[in-house]
Amino acid sequence: MRVAFHRPDEPDTVVATAIWDDGAITVDAEDDAIRHTLEHAFRPTPVVVDGASLRRQGTHGEVIVQPGTLEWFREVAKGRATQESGLSARFVPGVTEGGYDPAAQYRTFGESVERLTDGAA
Repeated sequence: MRVAFHRPDEPDTVVATAIWDDGAITVDAEDDAIRHTLEHAFRPTPVVVDGASLRRQGTHGEVIVQPGTLEWFREVAKGRATQESGLSARFVPGVTEGGYDPAAQYRTFGESVERLTDGAA
């Protein structure tokens, strides 16, 4: 997954990107200060979020999301990275072909995602 960061008043100019690839985070920016700030934001520490989709059914309150997961990457990009850098985040789709195949219900969701991200038909 890729996140493009831009200044709030310049949405068409990407100043940095962060890429999550199976737990590894790569931050790229021409400005060393921005790169350092985003690398610090994506440090491998847990994040506390109040997200209903992350909680078990019937529970309420905040949830701790552990580092390395895709959920952690998304929460850091939406929260800590934007707060610390002052930049806005935009998620960029990484899969440009393929999509939902209703005839492929025999595959698990994880297998379908792996098939799309690997580029296998």
